[in-house]
Amino acid sequence: MEAKKANESRIINTDQVLSCDLNNYNTLFGGVLMKKLDSAATLSARRHSRVKECVTASTDSIDFLCPIHQSDSVCIESFVTYTGKTSMEIFCKVIAEDMITGERRMAATAFLTFVALDEDKKPVEVPSILPETEEEKFLYNTGKERAEMRKLRRKKSKELAGYINVKKPWDK
Repeated sequence: MEAKKANESRIINTDQVLSCDLNNYNTLFGGVLMKKLDSAATLSARRHSRVKECVTASTDSIDFLCPIHQSDSVCIESFVTYTGKTSMEIFCKVIAEDMITGERRMAATAFLTFVALDEDKKPVEVPSILPETEEEKFLYNTGKERAEMRKLRRKKSKELAGYINVKKPWDK
């Protein structure tokens, strides 16, 4: 399978912040941003793997760096940074732009992992990544370490799940 340039999976989505998207601090709800991140990352994963369906395997991290206000636009840029056999790590950066002053600031960063599926909902092999820019090379070169951390975290999550009670509180 031929490797693909990271830029081939790049998705850029800019939107306005509506009043219905605001929390009681008059800033963008974190959950609204999380939905936008998952949507952009899904498109990057599908663009890279060229399959009908990619599923979110994990939201590895979302770091909220500064608030996003109603007077801002919110630009999400996502692209595949690292791949395993069937999984893809997608990096998302969120840039808020004050529409009055033009000031741009990094509002959030996130890493999500997706798995490409075939028609039978089975994982399929995905192309590897050819990073070109300094940003892409840095993310690619640090991707293996993040992948190892994901595997360890998943193992610990499964271990924890073995101790968690799923019964209704009123069922003894």
